[in-house]
Amino acid sequence: MTDHLPVPGAAGAGLPADDTPREPAGKYDAELERLFGIGGPLAPAVGTFKPRTSQTEMAKAIASAIEGQQVLMAEAGTGTGKTFAYLVPALLWGGKTIVSTGTKNLQDQLFLRDIPTIRKALKAPVSVALLKGRSNYVCHYHLERTLQNGRLSSRDDVGHLREISRFIKMTGSGDKAELARVPENASVWNLVTSTRDTCMGAECQYYQDCFVMKARREAQQADVVVVNHHLFFADVALKDTGVAELLPSANTIIFDEAHQLPDTATLFFGQSVSTSQVLELCRDVLAEGLAHARGPDWAKVVTVVEKAARDLRLTFPEGGTRMSLPQVPAGSAFFPALQTLKEELDGMIGVLEEQAQRAETLEACRVRAVELKAAFDAWKADAKGKAVDADQAAVLWVEAFASSLQLHKTPLSIAPIFQSQREGTPRTWIFTSATLAVKNDFKHFADQMGLTGEPARTWPSPFNYGDQGLLYVPTGMPEPNSMGYTDAVVDAALPVIEAAGGRTFFLCTTIRAVNRVAERLRTEFAERGLEYPLFVQGERGRTELLDSFRNAGNAVLVGSQSFWEGVDVRGEALSLVIIDKLPFAPPDDPVLAARIEVMEKQGMNGFMHHQLPEAIITLKQGAGRLIRDVDDRGVLMICDPRLISKPYGRRIWQSLPPFKRTRVQEEVLAFFRPAAH
Repeated sequence: MTDHLPVPGAAGAGLPADDTPREPAGKYDAELERLFGIGGPLAPAVGTFKPRTSQTEMAKAIASAIEGQQVLMAEAGTGTGKTFAYLVPALLWGGKTIVSTGTKNLQDQLFLRDIPTIRKALKAPVSVALLKGRSNYVCHYHLERTLQNGRLSSRDDVGHLREISRFIKMTGSGDKAELARVPENASVWNLVTSTRDTCMGAECQYYQDCFVMKARREAQQADVVVVNHHLFFADVALKDTGVAELLPSANTIIFDEAHQLPDTATLFFGQSVSTSQVLELCRDVLAEGLAHARGPDWAKVVTVVEKAARDLRLTFPEGGTRMSLPQVPAGSAFFPALQTLKEELDGMIGVLEEQAQRAETLEACRVRAVELKAAFDAWKADAKGKAVDADQAAVLWVEAFASSLQLHKTPLSIAPIFQSQREGTPRTWIFTSATLAVKNDFKHFADQMGLTGEPARTWPSPFNYGDQGLLYVPTGMPEPNSMGYTDAVVDAALPVIEAAGGRTFFLCTTIRAVNRVAERLRTEFAERGLEYPLFVQGERGRTELLDSFRNAGNAVLVGSQSFWEGVDVRGEALSLVIIDKLPFAPPDDPVLAARIEVMEKQGMNGFMHHQLPEAIITLKQGAGRLIRDVDDRGVLMICDPRLISKPYGRRIWQSLPPFKRTRVQEEVLAFFRPAAH
């Protein structure tokens, strides 16, 4: 371990991790030393397993938190083996445990690979269940309806539907992830899965065979349930995903990739309503009305509502607009158009109330219409444009997409809501990630989540970053907001990409930059005769792009923020990560602007206390893509001159892994020479 890395200690939130005394020995320490040690059961079960001090120490801290039913924020550097460090104590002593991960991919990996491996190695008699959101499970009722109606828009859909109807007869879970032949984003899935609005519930003729209910029943009975953050918080907000029934009996809750929680929780504790929900409702009202109630002129009933929804969308320019309510001009057509939509919805509700008794499906449409109207009504402001809400401070804002308009109400802080979630029955709450702290200080994460003053610990990565990696900030770069900045980034990057022999992630902060970089690289590679396969985000699905990148061995992948997280490319295939700009949130983000305004009223600096820590945590994620193993070598190239020129630059690079640093291109080219042989 190098001497400038922090020593793992019991740092409290906001305390540096190296100034605190050692913890007293925990009840399970000796057992964990044995399990994670050289002769322990984990080594034979995992071919590549090597005992790591930081992993064993982290497992001890988690076991102590489980025993004391405490909260623990646990930051573990890349390569610590944090998954095993929390799973081993959880499976042995955690009681009923909920593990929540950042993505469905990680969920599948835990359920299919990591947990079975540990369970087998420890001979632990625990039952495990996987629970996803309802849109992941085929719905018998909607599949049957789609097979009968046959309203399919493409030949692909017809083939996919055939595959799905074959799959439903053979699957035990109904989880669409098992059916690899039908792409995850195929449009036909929307027709054969249910939503909270379109589920018939206990009235459904297929209720006994329902895959969603089956998954929830299994989760109820299992010792360990694997969920994802979206599901966890959607449930806390809507009580509709089956987690609500699990929470009361849970002894231990573990959030992996916990740095994503503030964003996910904000999404679900807020409310959104969109014109596309209105159009979907109109489509269903028309179909059900024509099928079950001949009296009204259904086409006329829905047409006026559809027109009002489309007119509301057209009050903003084409896609990509985000505005807080006070930014919408008082004379905008938006306000009368919103009023018209509410009135037309009322008219449709009147017709549905008269006809609802004719069919359950019409009653379901009536309930949806009333809920939608209530959501539009709740989106209202006081004279200053602030949300009218006694419970919480929230910001009202509008987002325009190509064919829909969303109205959002977003809480300014989720801390009070999440704190009230944690009150009541004592249980263990573990928050873990490679990126929770800024220079060993957990204050930013703790304040966002309402965890101020709770215990926090840091364990350093076992990698020797000084030898394995190089941080390169090129000289002579223009200011990031200048016209030709992206071209200057490509010019600086080309010699380094060539020295690395491809093997590059080129990460950009905007989609526009992704497209410009891809266009330039395509031209330059052709002119210079460089035969590096070029993969660009958006041209294919993320998983497919990553597989192609790994297999090529000398490729360049250009992507935006979604490629920064949870991507694991070990070994030679990835040796250079280029980051075009420091990832500050866009200044036009209405929620960010409102949060900064509140902080500045409290005498804080919005940039230093919010935007900078957020950017550092995002950048740590990007940097974490590079060195994934003890034998990996690579260069992290950050092109943004603010890393050197601004006073806050030092705080950023001090939070990154302790790579050797250089500004000299020749040193970077030399770094790659020995690796090229």
